[in-house]
Amino acid sequence: MPDGPEDPDGAAGHGRTAESADAGGQDGTTEAGATRARGDARLVLLRHGETEWSRSGRHTSTTDLPLTPAGERQARRVGAAIGGHDYGLVLASPRQRARRTAELVGASPIDTEPDLAEWDYGAYEGLTSEQIRERLGTDWNLWLDGVADGSRSGGTPGETADEVRGRVDRVIARVAPELDAGRDVLAVAHGHVLRALVAAWLDLPSTGGIGFTLSTGTVSELGFEHGRRAVLRWNCPPENLPEM
Repeated sequence: MPDGPEDPDGAAGHGRTAESADAGGQDGTTEAGATRARGDARLVLLRHGETEWSRSGRHTSTTDLPLTPAGERQARRVGAAIGGHDYGLVLASPRQRARRTAELVGASPIDTEPDLAEWDYGAYEGLTSEQIRERLGTDWNLWLDGVADGSRSGGTPGETADEVRGRVDRVIARVAPELDAGRDVLAVAHGHVLRALVAAWLDLPSTGGIGFTLSTGTVSELGFEHGRRAVLRWNCPPENLPEM
């Protein structure tokens, strides 16, 4: 999926709750004095609002685009739903589209997390999936086929699924103490890296994000069910969110 609004390669649709989608994980014991019981804390994922390239389906990683007016409206709607919640930690990708989304949501303070940057698409930066398939003359899927090295033409080298997995594993390790203490965490980032993160959370293969879609301006929640890591909510527009 490009850093865009639609994902023809994914599954798991809009507003899905998935208490049954659990795998691997931590115990569900409680801890006195925490904001929540230890097993009740949530890792809240927010994909940034719309950009010009996300609207047209172009792969957007290192290109640092601003939100469109529609993207800013998306972020404000999310803020009305979740911005007033007391998070133990708020993380955002260093890209302006993610940081601006976090700012408009109103959660603070915001800590920049480089490991939440979008998948490096290498030579495929700025291209749609259709354009990549035309260039290759064959079918193509990011999760299964990877990217081409763009460094020889002035771009970036790109990343493999395993390299992205290493980054999101570090993000999970960073937020774990907050969750263990019963404090919710908000992470504002991008479509592919957040899909890689949910795959890591569920201990799926590094290509496991292929089974999830994620639209701009939507909220997802990762947490625990019976002491095991689970997807509690996925790809929810703000109007579908209950009060936090």
